[in-house]
Amino acid sequence: MTVLKTSLRNFFAHKGRMALSAIAVLLSVAFVSGTLVFSDTMNTTFDKLFAATAADVTVTPRTSATDDEAPATGRPEVLPAALLPQVEKADGVRSAEGRVISMSVTVVNADNENMGSTNGAPTIAGNWTQGELRSMEIGSGHEPRGPTEVMVDADTAEKHGLKLGDELRTIAVTGDFTARISGIASFKVTNPGAAVVYFDTATAQRQLLGRTGAYTQIEVTAKPGTGHEQLKRNVAAAVGTAPYTLRTQQEAADQGREDVGGFLDVMKYAMLGFAGIAVLVGIFLIVNTFSMLVAQRTREIGLMRAIGSSRRQVNRSVLIEALLLGVFGSVAGVAAGVGLAVGLMKLMSATGMNLSTQDLTVKWTTPVVGLVLGIVVTVLAAYIPARRAGKVSPMAALRDAGMPADGRAGLVRGAVGLVLTGAGGLMLWTATRAAEASEGSLWLGLGVVFSLVGFIVIGPLLAGGVVRVISALVLRVFGPVGRMAERNALRNPRRTGATGAALMIGLALVACLSVVGSSMVASATDELDRTVGADFIIQSDNFQPMVPQAEQALKKTQGVESFTRYKLVEAELTAPGGKGKPEKKMLSAADPTYAEDLRRETTAGELAAAYGKDAMSVSGDYAEEHGVKVGDTLTVRFKGGEAARLKVAAITSEDTNVDKGAMYVNITTVARYLPADRMPQNLMMFATAQEGKEKEAYAALKKSIAGYPTYQVKDQTDYKQDLKDQIGQLLNIVYGLLALAIIVAVLGVVNTLALSVVERTREIGLMRAIGLSRRQLRRMIRLESVVIALFGALLGLGLGMGWGTAAQKLLALEGLGVLEIPWPTIVTVFVGSAFVGLFAALVPAFRAGRMNVLDAIATE
Repeated sequence: MTVLKTSLRNFFAHKGRMALSAIAVLLSVAFVSGTLVFSDTMNTTFDKLFAATAADVTVTPRTSATDDEAPATGRPEVLPAALLPQVEKADGVRSAEGRVISMSVTVVNADNENMGSTNGAPTIAGNWTQGELRSMEIGSGHEPRGPTEVMVDADTAEKHGLKLGDELRTIAVTGDFTARISGIASFKVTNPGAAVVYFDTATAQRQLLGRTGAYTQIEVTAKPGTGHEQLKRNVAAAVGTAPYTLRTQQEAADQGREDVGGFLDVMKYAMLGFAGIAVLVGIFLIVNTFSMLVAQRTREIGLMRAIGSSRRQVNRSVLIEALLLGVFGSVAGVAAGVGLAVGLMKLMSATGMNLSTQDLTVKWTTPVVGLVLGIVVTVLAAYIPARRAGKVSPMAALRDAGMPADGRAGLVRGAVGLVLTGAGGLMLWTATRAAEASEGSLWLGLGVVFSLVGFIVIGPLLAGGVVRVISALVLRVFGPVGRMAERNALRNPRRTGATGAALMIGLALVACLSVVGSSMVASATDELDRTVGADFIIQSDNFQPMVPQAEQALKKTQGVESFTRYKLVEAELTAPGGKGKPEKKMLSAADPTYAEDLRRETTAGELAAAYGKDAMSVSGDYAEEHGVKVGDTLTVRFKGGEAARLKVAAITSEDTNVDKGAMYVNITTVARYLPADRMPQNLMMFATAQEGKEKEAYAALKKSIAGYPTYQVKDQTDYKQDLKDQIGQLLNIVYGLLALAIIVAVLGVVNTLALSVVERTREIGLMRAIGLSRRQLRRMIRLESVVIALFGALLGLGLGMGWGTAAQKLLALEGLGVLEIPWPTIVTVFVGSAFVGLFAALVPAFRAGRMNVLDAIATE
């Protein structure tokens, strides 16, 4: 009980000093809890949507059961309408409806603006049926009653300002058609962002499928008392052994959950990874806080030992304080995590993915994980300072506050740090010498971990030399005040090293990713310059296949010398002699001009010959794996078509990043073995301008395709800029997630300075007494903070550039062979670190300047 009382007294006596550490715990726990709440809420949203939209039993074509995306032909797989009466006659069927659904459409308004989602969610077109009332309700107008009427969902109408009577144009592979909005329907559950339009059944069949008498699925409702599994068996018996797939409501919901589950899991674990970085940085803050508190209470602890307190009691007292800190910070962090999740939902809604707070899901495991994480991390971080407190001798009561450093421990720490750093450097070097990326990635990961831990351990040893160099360049111009700031930073190298290490971790990751991102852009740009011969590339940003009418509009463009079509065709390849099992591959079907539009190197044969009759090329990896050489014949069975025997005319090099692993074949060859209605649409098109008419052709192509806003015309400059923007946006997201770790590190600098000011209260009073002004005092503390921040930044940026360089060497094995150091970013981050140091010192410097001189001198 005495230990508990002592711990409580010390905790609340230093509650101001604990506040910043508590904030670090709070932020770390909030990030973890918020991620869990956000991902659970997204799962709940999709689960409700799938459960609400799924019928009791759904019948689909078997070929569409494994297709997660819209088919490349632009036409969904269908069921014959004659199947519907058979289903209706099955036992236990109350009703059955034929559905038409297509995601291969684009919907534009009268101003030719795309009404689809901007977050990657599909535009879904279909027929309005009674089954839609499970998930939708008509808010205004009425359902579509003819070929000139269309109904839209309320979210899309609100987002784009649509109202009854507005005209919409739907672009499908079967052609364009227009209709006016007759009704607006609202989702009864949250719509994550898809744009939905409805037509009457006849119009949907004719315009979306290009044929009547067909459906994409049949939805069956059970009679009361008939279970879904029983209904499924009854329907299966009614339709016979035809190639259909039947799913119950639960199975359909599970399939939908599986389709989006991979994306949700990647997002969840990526965010938890960044949360882990914030937790790691927070550990340094907590260790520093308790180390300084223990040092400041050396005399107090010595007195406790002198009057009979055991080492165990002193140790337990510090750990109880840590436990209290962990409990307060974790409880607040869990609550803040819920708020963070709500904020993320609002942010996602602003980008087009609607998430309702009504679906907010806080599982019981979330607060448990948050509390356990926060408490365990805090107590573990305080363990070393607690052991140090337990070693305080009773004789320390007779000495001034502060514990002398253990010289032997410092030497051991330095030796261990050098070994770990050397091992990490050796592993990074080994990664750069790897022959395969998979082998090198293991060494890279180990090298990152060992070098990071090594730098953390060796930080105090580096602090002396690095801080002196930084001070000579930055602080000496400030005269005596600058020299005092330097000595304060050098006074406790262990503390300076730990504080700088917290900032080092975040900035090392920033530097590493900056190097990798810049190298990827430079490598891709270099390869585009070397390999792309076409002047223009026409495609959609979401890789939606091109509709025939867009292709026809392009081909009427003046000033264009040639067009190249490019498709992806699914096929099964069997090696020469029938060796091995057939393998599913995506063949790149193109016009012969593609050999000039994309100049691929070959290791055998000529690429142009691969576009000859019944010829093809294979990738170097496939040729090596199966022992294929030029002149061999492969059996190629096209999906939905016939089998062909194609001669290998070329083997392409794998030393590339564009079209790596692609196997080329002429479109006319594919057309001989694949029916016209099974031929995929163009994934993209290439265009080459007539000599000297590049600008005119560029403008003409944009004008020709203007009626189809899904597709963009890009010259090589546009393409490079898009690539740079995409990587830049990804890096900005990563930097945003790393910002939390950097914020925690800044709190660590603030806490270190605040506790350092308290520790030096008497010293500050004496300096003020002999003439140091308040302004000089504040400047001294600010400069000390700047030096610590620059120390952490220098280590972090240097370490990160080493990681990034090693990572780029691995990427070179995948075709990204250009190393580019983004010096403007590195310099900006380094200079920005100085401003971070200034910001971190504002409050401690202000408090130091307000100290009463006499009270400070009298402080024990």
